[in-house]
Amino acid sequence: MTAFELTSVMHGDNIRRLLSSAFILLILSVSLSAQADRKFIRQGNRNYGKGRYSESEILYRRAADKNKTSADAVFNTGDALYKQKKYSEAGEKFTENITLNEDAGKKSASWYNLGNSLLRENKIAESIEAYKNSLRLNPLSMEAKHNLAHAQDLLRQQQEEQDKQDGQQNNEGENQDQQQQNDQKDSEQNQDEGQQQQQPRPQEISPEDASRLLDALANDEKKVQEKVQQEKAARERVRTEKNW
Repeated sequence: MTAFELTSVMHGDNIRRLLSSAFILLILSVSLSAQADRKFIRQGNRNYGKGRYSESEILYRRAADKNKTSADAVFNTGDALYKQKKYSEAGEKFTENITLNEDAGKKSASWYNLGNSLLRENKIAESIEAYKNSLRLNPLSMEAKHNLAHAQDLLRQQQEEQDKQDGQQNNEGENQDQQQQNDQKDSEQNQDEGQQQQQPRPQEISPEDASRLLDALANDEKKVQEKVQQEKAARERVRTEKNW
């Protein structure tokens, strides 16, 4: 073996040693990071158990900062937010946990908690889908079954109430149309009455004019009777001549 070849072999050994050391350091770093996030999670759990949800949230977030892939830290942060009635933020954490988690049981729990958060926000249809996804991963979850049935009842009541309101609005619209038609008729009737009131009234006559009018009618009637008598006598004469 030449000196060059010997030097090359020694250089390769150095590279392997460096890589091995780097790998060991990486493992130690991950291990220390994991230990750190577990430490904060345990502290957060103690505060959570005592009802100190705000403090537990801070600790869970510190755990997530130490280990970006810690699904448990994200899930617990969602729980702490939910207890503080921050339902929208909690839902975001449960959704993030669903992406991070590979464990079917924990993923089912995340879907379940997401359904609860959505239901609190009155997003009933979305919560139903979340509960269904939870049951797909864990069909035996009685809590998910119960909440799914409850959400479905709420959605049915909501739809019935909406249908009722739509019906009332339609009736109000029909009543308004009918009222408008009645108002139009009343307006037309008032216009007709107004026109009738505008027509000229018959002129009143004096008693003297009335007496003269009656006398004239009486004379005309007398003349008519005389004419009728004359015509009757003429017919009788004609009939007598024919019956000879």
